Amino acid sequence: MSTPYSEALGATLIERSIRERIVLVGVTFPGSDDEATEASLDELAALVDTAGADEVGRMLQRRDHPDHTWFIGKGKAAELHELCLEVDADTVVFDNELSPAQQYNLERLLGRTAIDRTAVILDIFAQNASTPEGKAQVELALLRYRLPRLRRGAAAKLSQQRGGVGMRFGGGETRLEVDRRRIMRRISALESDLDSIARTRQLQRQRRDQSGMSAVTIVGYTNAGKSTLLNTLTDAGVLTEDRLFATLDPTTRRLALPGGERVLLTDTVGFVRRLPHGLVESFKSTLDVATRADHLVHIVDASAADPEGQIQAVREVLDEIGAASVPELLVINKADLAPLVAKQLVADHVGSVAVSAATGDGIDDLLRVLGDRLRAITRTIELAVPYERGDVIAAIHREGEVVSTRDEDGCLHVLARLSDASTGRLAEFVVSP
Repeated sequence: MSTPYSEALGATLIERSIRERIVLVGVTFPGSDDEATEASLDELAALVDTAGADEVGRMLQRRDHPDHTWFIGKGKAAELHELCLEVDADTVVFDNELSPAQQYNLERLLGRTAIDRTAVILDIFAQNASTPEGKAQVELALLRYRLPRLRRGAAAKLSQQRGGVGMRFGGGETRLEVDRRRIMRRISALESDLDSIARTRQLQRQRRDQSGMSAVTIVGYTNAGKSTLLNTLTDAGVLTEDRLFATLDPTTRRLALPGGERVLLTDTVGFVRRLPHGLVESFKSTLDVATRADHLVHIVDASAADPEGQIQAVREVLDEIGAASVPELLVINKADLAPLVAKQLVADHVGSVAVSAATGDGIDDLLRVLGDRLRAITRTIELAVPYERGDVIAAIHREGEVVSTRDEDGCLHVLARLSDASTGRLAEFVVSP
């Protein structure tokens, strides 16, 4: 059923002929420093560029706490207004999250759109959403973000603004000139649709579990090379671009490890520092592949400005979605671009491996280590299988790794490494766990 919001999704892919001019604003609070704030603004600039706009200026301030009216001080807000006039900025983007009141007050003072980091990330997701599920997840996150920002008078004012970064859905707020009840109905409908998709995914997982194959999920910071790695390992043909959040929808392929084991390998959406909680909630069904995995392959970009910070950011998101306890193999990617950094990261993180997904260097080591890790978490089971049950013997070879066989008491005794799911299905033949 077509709605103003779902129709708006189609418009998100229309590129503007003139890129917006953006001023970035960052604030250093106690416990941080200006260097960290600058680094975060550099990443925000990359996000803004991905969204289709250009940074034309930036402003920093130190504060003990946010100003409840302007976020920054009133004097600094006046300076920001002058800077916007000087560089002819269209939009101001704050690296920190703005409250609805702060956003509204800033827009009145500055005479132009003021958004925060969350809105930029939502905008990028809106551009990249291509499947019905992806579009529904992004729309749900956006509506949850915008709902508290609806206010009398603000909607009419914003409806006159042109679309731009953070305003993709419906060219400004014209699509959101509805009452709160209608938005809540749309949110409920999206949640229902995504619940239905989640149930379908659950059935698909159950069928995959019956295959006896281990599930391996690739996670990592956005643009770390997850899709490139999936393509290198499986010829998946997934789109790879040197841009943030190029992949939103998970892709699963089969992979044969050196020991003969076959696993299901899944690519996921990239993470980022301060990934909006609303996005995490909306993408629950997508991120669920990480929580249910037997093993995670955590890809790190060795050429990034702060790879250790990216490792920590990814682990924080994994903790938020309940995947912190899933075994993790750290893979230092792009080692060809930063060999010294890659070598140091491998030394600092025992058990990690360095690769170049683009050139294929180190891939054999990765597969060997992954196979060893998976074998370590599977149980060795002894089964007694009647000779006439060739189907069971074939299933053991297909679903696990046969360690040894022997003839005894009119049966073939098989010692094999099997997953819990396979062991359960073959329980009647199990002699000793």
